[in-house]
Amino acid sequence: MAKPKAKQSFVDPDRGPLLSVRFLICVLLMLIGIAWIVYYYVAVRADPTAVPVQKPSGPSFMGDLEKWNYVVGFGLFFLGLLFSAHPSTPLGRGRGVVVGMLGCFILGLLWICTFYVISGDNLHKVAVFNDLDQWNLVVGIGFMAVGFSFATRWE
Repeated sequence: MAKPKAKQSFVDPDRGPLLSVRFLICVLLMLIGIAWIVYYYVAVRADPTAVPVQKPSGPSFMGDLEKWNYVVGFGLFFLGLLFSAHPSTPLGRGRGVVVGMLGCFILGLLWICTFYVISGDNLHKVAVFNDLDQWNLVVGIGFMAVGFSFATRWE
């Protein structure tokens, strides 16, 4: 007699569901944060090298926020990462904690190292880095701070 095959599901009986509402909200927050930064940089931001000086295009509220758009975008992204450190999400339990922690630490380190390598004459050539200038250090440290939130969940 053949052994019946186990049903495949997205639920680990010991750990919980692979996809949860919280995890989907976290992914949505991160995607909205990335989309906010990309939309501001590509569609709204006025080119600082243009002569004569241009006014920002796109929605007027985004043009009025100027560089605060990066705070909104990176804030949403970091908030999504912070909320994903909860045990009800795959990144908040088991190996996901290590992946999230090391991923954030490495991204923060790479962000800061990239900023230092390209700073000087080449900074104006790299998108987003050119607008943030010294605030790139805050972004890198923000990634590392989120990594520490994952480290508090490590067992």
